[in-house]
Amino acid sequence: MQTTDHKTFTRPDETREFPHGKAEIINVGSGAVGRLRFEPGWRWSNDVKPLAGTASCEAPHFQYHVSGRLGIKMDDGTEFVAGPGDVTSLPSGHDAWVIGDEAVVTIDWYGASTYAQKS
Repeated sequence: MQTTDHKTFTRPDETREFPHGKAEIINVGSGAVGRLRFEPGWRWSNDVKPLAGTASCEAPHFQYHVSGRLGIKMDDGTEFVAGPGDVTSLPSGHDAWVIGDEAVVTIDWYGASTYAQKS
């Protein structure tokens, strides 16, 4: 049964910092929601891969892109750019990087609970 819950990213339950970025996690209802912030120069394969210990990002994502432009390349070679107002569904197996000099902010409803955790 669903219960009423109210949380805010101004007081996240957990913050995971990594080079050029951070993941703020709130546990709400029966799930976790993450606000991911990537600064210019961030690239998953450089900044999070050492924490994850995997060849590519294995966290699936279902994200709303708030700001900035994010380049995404799936392991199968599919490549695209996501920007403000976009929604992306990414299965396991991808790399991503900030394009330009504006920070990328996404709200992630799936995959945030395990994102950027040490393996």
